[in-house]
Amino acid sequence: MAMNERYEPQSIEPRWQRRWEEAGVFKAGRRPHAPKKYVLEMFPYPSGAMHMGHARVYVIGDALARHARMRGHDVLHPIGFDALGLPAENAAIKDGRHPAERTRENIRTFTSDMKLLGYSFDWDRVIVTADPEYYRWNQWFFLMMLERGIAYRREGKANWCTGCQTVIANEQVVEDNRCERCGSPVVEKVIPEWAFRITAYAQDLLDGLDGLTEWPERITTMQRNWIGKSVGAEVDFAVPGASPIKVFTTRVDTIFGCTYVVLAPEHPLVDQVTAPERRAEVRAFVERMKRTEAIDRMGENAPKEGVFTGAHAVNPYTGEEVPVWIANFVLAEYGTGAVMSVPAHDQRDFEFARKYRLPIRVVIQPAKGEKLPAGDALERAYTEDGVLERSGRFSGLPSAKAREAMAEEARAKGFGQPTVRWHLRDWGVSRQRYWGTPIPIVYCPEHGTVPVPYDQLPVVLPEKAIITGTGEPPLAKVPEFVETTCPRCGGPARREVETMDTFVDSSWYYARYLSPHDDRAPFEVEEARRWLPVDVYVGGPEHAVMHLLYFRFWHRVMHQLGLVQEQEPTRRLVTQGIVNGPDGRKMSKRWGNVVSPGPLVQRFGADAARMFVLFAAPVEKDIDWSDEQVEGILRFLSRTWRAFSLRQEVFGVDPALAKDAQGPFLELRRRTHRTIKRVSEGFEADLKFNTSIAALMEMVNDLTALPGANRDPDRAAVREALAALAALLAPFAPHLAEELWHELVGPTARDRFLAEEPWPSFDPALVAADVVTIAVQVNGKLRGEVQAAVSAGEAEVRALAEADERVKAHLDGKTVRKVVFVPKRLVNFVVG
Repeated sequence: MAMNERYEPQSIEPRWQRRWEEAGVFKAGRRPHAPKKYVLEMFPYPSGAMHMGHARVYVIGDALARHARMRGHDVLHPIGFDALGLPAENAAIKDGRHPAERTRENIRTFTSDMKLLGYSFDWDRVIVTADPEYYRWNQWFFLMMLERGIAYRREGKANWCTGCQTVIANEQVVEDNRCERCGSPVVEKVIPEWAFRITAYAQDLLDGLDGLTEWPERITTMQRNWIGKSVGAEVDFAVPGASPIKVFTTRVDTIFGCTYVVLAPEHPLVDQVTAPERRAEVRAFVERMKRTEAIDRMGENAPKEGVFTGAHAVNPYTGEEVPVWIANFVLAEYGTGAVMSVPAHDQRDFEFARKYRLPIRVVIQPAKGEKLPAGDALERAYTEDGVLERSGRFSGLPSAKAREAMAEEARAKGFGQPTVRWHLRDWGVSRQRYWGTPIPIVYCPEHGTVPVPYDQLPVVLPEKAIITGTGEPPLAKVPEFVETTCPRCGGPARREVETMDTFVDSSWYYARYLSPHDDRAPFEVEEARRWLPVDVYVGGPEHAVMHLLYFRFWHRVMHQLGLVQEQEPTRRLVTQGIVNGPDGRKMSKRWGNVVSPGPLVQRFGADAARMFVLFAAPVEKDIDWSDEQVEGILRFLSRTWRAFSLRQEVFGVDPALAKDAQGPFLELRRRTHRTIKRVSEGFEADLKFNTSIAALMEMVNDLTALPGANRDPDRAAVREALAALAALLAPFAPHLAEELWHELVGPTARDRFLAEEPWPSFDPALVAADVVTIAVQVNGKLRGEVQAAVSAGEAEVRALAEADERVKAHLDGKTVRKVVFVPKRLVNFVVG
């Protein structure tokens, strides 16, 4: 039967989604002897309806999974829902609906929208973290970590709302340290909490970053900084009539230039060292700092502010008394909460000293070059290593050697020691919330803190809870939950009423996908040997520190437990940019600028929506939503459909005859094989999907411009091009590709699917075309050059030019008004 001349995605797409599902095409394990590929996207939090900002991450992952399947891999591509957490609980407080009810409803709509877009998920492996079947294993891991000293009880600081009389999350503390919900002041309160000893893994987590060569460098740098290893020395500055001030410094070689000491406003010694006549001013400053966010205090452009305590401390190396100040740029949680200030050799200290007219003393000279002037004449601090001067017996030593010698002297004389400090802190996991995993602990009057036995897991969240956001934790208000018996003595006991941080749920979910319904273990070890580590993990860069650090930590715990073989959970990390709504702001329900998949698919089709988010920009860049551009992609897909419908006479030709094609049909073969190479390369290191799609557009243009073929070899070349085009489209526009391929190969493929066919290969002899250098101009000025095949068209060259870093710098933030293209010579962007 002849092809319909009209492309109708709304009739094509549901049919192929149904056929894929009925045949189980995307189930993992269909190729047990093939190499595995585990492709994973960060699972969604179903706090509302899905939008195309969410969809982008899954489109990227789906393209990778489909490509891997066609490359012969046994692919695991699962999905689930990160369903516990604060947003659902806050919504319940706001509108009176139970979090479970809202969450189930949102999961249904998310699932429906995902299926509309044709994602190749293995739907048999869906997990929902709000199910006891899942969070039972959170509790199991907690108990295993408790036995090993990784989980422990401690005193921790929390945000306490004076109005709601409860602990609130950082996200609920708004301007002027007030509660988002009731507007009351929020104060810091020390309360008991449970924590995980992630600091015990700090060095291992840091060392492991060196092996993550397929992670974006900016992500590993952020983790490196967050872990924050600092090698230095702790030194005690004595204070007459008070406890000594312990400072940590990585530059003890500069200590002879210390002219003042600074305490954090929150430092416990502030009251002790402050002179009576300075107390009122100091207290006012401290209170003001408590109301100021750390990011505002520490920002690069934040003003340096301080107040003198009236006290002096003794430099243990010189015996000199130096003034003790309090300043906004020191935080209690960093180092010891106290710093020695050397204004000649630290820019922050320099600016503070200039502002408050404190001495500046040079004690390090450059090893080579001009000598630094006296401190008062310095224009800025000299912060590099050098050679010590005015530093007593250490004068003349290079900085590195001086640091070692001075730290050892501190140890020998008892006023300090060499020290390694970490920015990383242990992970506090207690939350005074309902919608989370119950912590499997009971408190017995006789036996104290008692773990719930493994065979009594899961400790299930009670269905009925009083969720007000005020007063004690919600679980404390449910007597039938709280009142229990001690597992040891059988006497009356009380359950722990706090729940776990929801980062726990997302720290190991990738492993639960291996055995999503196993009731004997979190997952099968044999399945872990088969599938782990994850080969490609796709998600937003906003998760660079918290989630991805906990994700790596948890994998190490599982390694210690003998559950996994490798140290790292994933080989490759792909981070995608955000999708801005039609108003230019990040697509979000909060801004009311979301584009939902349902109406979009109904209007343009799933394939057009998918291809737009892959073509609009490189994977790591942000994109601006544009219905007009989606419509442009729909026109391209319609042209592709017509390219097949107008060439149906070639469908039955033997493709082996193509080797004898001549003239424009030989050039078509060259274009076909160059396109195969180009699209294949787009799946490699940098994921150049936009340039891959540009190459497909050029290929369609070539096909539609061809004259009629009168010879079988020429017809075979056209058929070869059509077959390659369908296969290359499959990761991007899978429904259209499947339909076109089945039209092309006919009844012989009735029980086969393009989704499982081999990825096309190229003939090196046909891709060895001449390459030309094309000049790239912006408003007529040369801004770069790109290499392209002599036959490259405008779309392909433009995509190459826009991906060039030198050119991007001149296009960012500007509107492209016009593009002038001269084949083989130049492309000029006219911007305004």
